Amino acid sequence: MAIPPKEPAGTGRTTSDDSSRKIRVLLADDHELIRSGMQAFIATQDDFEVVGEASDGLEAVAAYGRLMPDVMLLDMQMPHLDGVDVISAIIADHPSAKIVILTTYSGDARAIRALNAGAVGYMLKTNLRKELFEAIRNADKGTKTIDHQVAQNMAVFRSDQLTKRERDIVSLARDGKSNREIGNDLGLAEETVKGYMKLIFAKLRASDRANAVAIAARRGFISL
Repeated sequence: MAIPPKEPAGTGRTTSDDSSRKIRVLLADDHELIRSGMQAFIATQDDFEVVGEASDGLEAVAAYGRLMPDVMLLDMQMPHLDGVDVISAIIADHPSAKIVILTTYSGDARAIRALNAGAVGYMLKTNLRKELFEAIRNADKGTKTIDHQVAQNMAVFRSDQLTKRERDIVSLARDGKSNREIGNDLGLAEETVKGYMKLIFAKLRASDRANAVAIAARRGFISL
């Protein structure tokens, strides 16, 4: 699903050599095999050029500033800094950066955080074919591309987002803590935590605590 950019007239590239220009791509993923496979995949396109790689979040931020690629492909789960933190750090210094998330996580909450941080695309590694090439070209032009499955999830669950407090409570429930223990950790009364848990169950359509934790993890509100 591509979303047209909102740009003032005259900001696009209009040089006569655009047809021969290569889109410079930076790969950031903590798995070497994934980076190697992506580099080989991208090399099949004449208008792409991989200019560098990064294996963790800190390397990704540094590599972006050093190489200034046209488009960065970024894994969501990175050591040292996760995908959202990497996006935020890069956008702070380079507001026009074009970053496409490339991940295995289809959860709507993760996608919303990444897009709110400034990503121009959210693609799944499991659905890669020509869609990735389209996402890179769209990103270079400033157009957003979101995997159709993720876009559907975002549309379906838009009104069911958990607040930060609710995410904190589910995270502590994931760790096996009782309502009283959660209240002690967060400075809340046990009855207040019970009220929050009822809201969480309703938002996630969960039947019990274990089910709520599983749904929250699948949607990207927490990690397991």
